[in-house]
Amino acid sequence: MQKVALVTGAAAGIGRACSVRLAKEGHAVGVLDLDEARCADTVKEITAAGGKAIALGADITHRAQVQAALAKLRRALGPITVLVNNAGMSEFVPFEELTDALWDRMFAVNVRGTFIVTQEVIADMKAANWGRIVNISSSSAQTGTQVQVHYSASKGAIISMTRSLAEALGPHGITVNNIPPGSVTGTIMFEANRSRLPVPVAQLTANMPVRRLGVPEDIANACAWLVKDESGYVTGQTIGVNGGRVVS
Repeated sequence: MQKVALVTGAAAGIGRACSVRLAKEGHAVGVLDLDEARCADTVKEITAAGGKAIALGADITHRAQVQAALAKLRRALGPITVLVNNAGMSEFVPFEELTDALWDRMFAVNVRGTFIVTQEVIADMKAANWGRIVNISSSSAQTGTQVQVHYSASKGAIISMTRSLAEALGPHGITVNNIPPGSVTGTIMFEANRSRLPVPVAQLTANMPVRRLGVPEDIANACAWLVKDESGYVTGQTIGVNGGRVVS
């Protein structure tokens, strides 16, 4: 039976790359983003290659919208047993200039949104006694970054959430891992903040042990491995895909 995957923030960048890669691996894919219309290109790429996909629109901070999108996915493709929590936001703001509203919005999208989507798919995974959850965090949560305190803190929460969920869901055949990417070009976040980076891109690249920045397909590659049957003994782990920015 074909497994159904849900990828959030899948209209572009890492989410799109994960959706396309999972489809190539044989999954049917729910391609979810804030604007359903923006998912069309991802769905088209998947279906043109012979895969199955459906576009979904929802603000992950609103449970009712998530529930409606997931109901649509289940009707079209079936129960959801693979989840990639990729949707998120980022911004550069000096700590002294952070407002309550900026802090709350960051945590609403990056943490509460991940909580809502995950909670809404767990029943399907428990029913199947099998599931794979991959959370996209950030290497900034591991290193810290002086003008992204709220962003780093929110992604740190995702790492902690991953560990706790791995403990809670392991007995149900569900693994939960997280990938903290390094600097990845070709994403909305990176390109929108390119001019705000603490160092020029050339210097950023020169500082990387592998001497290049990441691309979305680097993250998708790790994601595809984590959701395999053969990766069932891997859970609660932080799988750094960062070009050596963080070495453990």
